[in-house]
Amino acid sequence: MDIQLVHTELVKGLRQWCQGESPEEDHRLLVLVPKGVEIAKVEETLETVKALGRVRVRGRMYNNKLDWLSVLCECREKIDPTKIPSEVKDPTTDISWPVIVAVKCSTPAGDAPNSLRVLLDTAASSSSAESIIRAVGDVLLKMEKPSGENSSYRCLRAFSGTLPTPTGKEALEQWLEQAHLMVEESDCSDKEKCQCIMECLKGPALTVVKAIQTAEVDITPSKCLDAIESAFGSAESGEDLFFEFRLLQQEKNEKL
Repeated sequence: MDIQLVHTELVKGLRQWCQGESPEEDHRLLVLVPKGVEIAKVEETLETVKALGRVRVRGRMYNNKLDWLSVLCECREKIDPTKIPSEVKDPTTDISWPVIVAVKCSTPAGDAPNSLRVLLDTAASSSSAESIIRAVGDVLLKMEKPSGENSSYRCLRAFSGTLPTPTGKEALEQWLEQAHLMVEESDCSDKEKCQCIMECLKGPALTVVKAIQTAEVDITPSKCLDAIESAFGSAESGEDLFFEFRLLQQEKNEKL
């Protein structure tokens, strides 16, 4: 198998997928992971690469040719290929996950990630290199416009509004970011979006939205999110409040 050809085709496919998207390809990467790996595990593992900053999963699809998952991720920091490893290791299983970036090849010519080589060698017993390339290309095309129902339910995790944040549930800032993205990008109706939001809420957060829905039957998804932010969040981020505090100065005649 021409492993470098496979790697180059993966980079090319990811670059084509990213064209026209926002943020652009310099904030997106593709990682191949085994079946059963949770979204949170993917994000936590990639965030060990400090050059990526905060990482969020934007799409995933099972590939029956490779028997792995192709996971599309967005990172806060602009991707610098010289600082991004060609693979990351699952800290619990020590299995290497190939990392593909679209900015440019993250490895020199002829030096594709060894983990990708192992993965392709495993798949070679039942599939040719050409079919693998074609299958991964199909995955990228399918992820370009996922079905409305799947995309909305995939994006949101559980949120309760309880402090400290319980294990397995999102903090407010991260949850709202995902929820607003679902509302803006999903092709679902407003009713389906509200249903998706409701199904992901627990505890006090669910109580707040139910109360609002009782008063306003046709409430929009955006109003649901505004209500949650008003009830459980600050109008300013923690970083904004910190800098505001640092800029405070005691005025004349003021006492501590």
